[in-house]
Amino acid sequence: MEESLLTIKGIGPSRVKQLNKLGVTNISSLLTYFPRAYEDRSATFLIGALKDGMVGATTGQVMRVQEKKPRRGLSILEIYITDGTGSLKVVLFNQGYKKNFYKLGQRLHVYGKVEFSYGALQMNTPHIEVLYEGQEPQGGIVPVYPLVEGISQYTIRNAIANWFSSHQEMEDILPAHVVQEHSFMPRYEAFKEMHLPTTVERHSLARKQLAYEELFVMQAGLLLLRSKEQAELGVKMGPNGKLYEQFLSQLPFKLTGDQQRAVLEITTDMENERPMRRLLQGDVGAGKTVVAALSLIKAVENGYQGALMAPTEILAQQHFESLQGLMKGLDINMALLTGSMKASERTIVYEGLADGSIDIVLGTHALIQDKVHFKKLALAIIDEQHRFGVEQRATLQKKGQNPHVLVMTATPIPRTMTLSIYGDLEVSLIKELPPGRKPVLTYAVDSSYKERLHVFFQKEMQAGHQVYVVCPLVEESEKLDLVAAEALYAELYDLYNKEFGVGLVHGRMPAADKEEIMNEFHCGRIKLLVSTTVIEVGVNVPNATIMCVEGAERFGLSQLHQLRGRVGRGEAQSYCVLISDSKNEETKTRLNVMTSTQDGFVIAEQDLLLRGSGQLFGLAQHGLPDLKLANILKDIDLLVLARQDAKEWLAQTGLAAGAKYMKPHLLGRFGPSFERIIYS
Repeated sequence: MEESLLTIKGIGPSRVKQLNKLGVTNISSLLTYFPRAYEDRSATFLIGALKDGMVGATTGQVMRVQEKKPRRGLSILEIYITDGTGSLKVVLFNQGYKKNFYKLGQRLHVYGKVEFSYGALQMNTPHIEVLYEGQEPQGGIVPVYPLVEGISQYTIRNAIANWFSSHQEMEDILPAHVVQEHSFMPRYEAFKEMHLPTTVERHSLARKQLAYEELFVMQAGLLLLRSKEQAELGVKMGPNGKLYEQFLSQLPFKLTGDQQRAVLEITTDMENERPMRRLLQGDVGAGKTVVAALSLIKAVENGYQGALMAPTEILAQQHFESLQGLMKGLDINMALLTGSMKASERTIVYEGLADGSIDIVLGTHALIQDKVHFKKLALAIIDEQHRFGVEQRATLQKKGQNPHVLVMTATPIPRTMTLSIYGDLEVSLIKELPPGRKPVLTYAVDSSYKERLHVFFQKEMQAGHQVYVVCPLVEESEKLDLVAAEALYAELYDLYNKEFGVGLVHGRMPAADKEEIMNEFHCGRIKLLVSTTVIEVGVNVPNATIMCVEGAERFGLSQLHQLRGRVGRGEAQSYCVLISDSKNEETKTRLNVMTSTQDGFVIAEQDLLLRGSGQLFGLAQHGLPDLKLANILKDIDLLVLARQDAKEWLAQTGLAAGAKYMKPHLLGRFGPSFERIIYS
């Protein structure tokens, strides 16, 4: 499967270059480049039998080609074909460059939806196949692949068909008893059905089988990772002591039921000699920091060190300030370590960690640099885990002798996601919000509300509150987006700067400038902040009461939920306003989800349903690839089955034999990073 594409008949170096553009670099990646859709072209009609609203295929000869330009920026190419029983107009929009491609007398096979318009039958932008002498159209169920410019469906279909015509078998991955138990077809047949389906039913079975295989390999890998970590002995902590009780007694609030349950699960884990591997999931503002603080204090009062790694300097600084406030009066030495600190300041922290005089360190990626050595690290906490990779987590763990690991995330992850991404971790959940928190009132409006919003901003700022205005910024249109963000900033600056102070932050600014403006906003010297999504995670400004999101249709639901979580952190009523002029039905559905629920888990489920699994939580960063076939929301039953089967298979085979058997498959699917973690 790792052979070169050049081994396929009809593929030369120039064709290889074309396929490389799709990420297809060898036979394996070609065969796993699955179609995005299928067209059932078995229904072929004479032109005279076509009726309005039908979807199907027909063949005819070109009798006329003409281009019309009704207005600037619009060209309409009309190709008239006939088969003697009637005529059909094929319409292509803004494809005038194809005018000379279609010639009189040429035979075309077209597939699409038939419409009756202006007294004639037509097909708008159908699939068109030029038939050369003696050539018959491709019938049956036809695969449609995702393409990039310069590559045709024919290129991929032909390459795949030629591979199958010269190969009759393929190595199985799943253990033989699993294949037998689920009555799976040979793997070769399953792949062939995915690319060259014979029937809808057979294709459906093949898709289910290969999705199961994908999930089985993933779950086997995660179970091997967990068993490897559980086989090691860690630091066994004693029961909670005086320092722990002192911290609890000076808290200005009572822990919620969910917080108490999470704390109990974590302390129980830390009192075990097996190192803790736990995911702490808490919706925005649910109070994960206090749970993390209690975990760190437990490590310190047992004579060990604790570390908390955050993805950004702002978040690390914020955790540092929060924990300093919470631990005031306790005999604990705490330090901050980030990349922007002076070398002399970093050296002091390095020395304190090495000689054990620093009990707790908060930091960014700076914590996993080679220069950092701990005397006795026993607890590693990773915040916003989806922003780090599996290897980064492993690197921090190696700074201690099998330390306990607590992974925290404010991104609500459905059970399906936790099973797949965090299959090697136990899960603690905080869903209850602290008492007194008011729900953020959420509204979806269009840009006609602009003037009213400006009045609303002014009213809130006059009451002493602060406002976020967020603009979309995506790589493909980054320059245009930045211009739009700067124009909006200029407009709001003119309106409010004199009285309230207005700032702008975006990803292209130097880190120091960004930090300075965020700090000004944090301290309340700036009352209105225009920003791209750099404020998505971790900024805590309890005084901010309005989150206004421009172009809301361009954000994912989970992203919008994270942004909404930046307000509603104080006692005042807070608001989230989502501005979108989109008439798209899916956009309306998504924004409706936001206005109807505050539950991050409901939102995450909906996001997964609407966007598919893909890289929603940065799967590639975890050492896991995008899932090519399985959808971990729609295939939850398949996922649970694959996990159970993988568990039973590893128990029967033994970990050593299972790891050896899985090694080539894990390496092929997950790459060297996952292999290093399991097999190092």
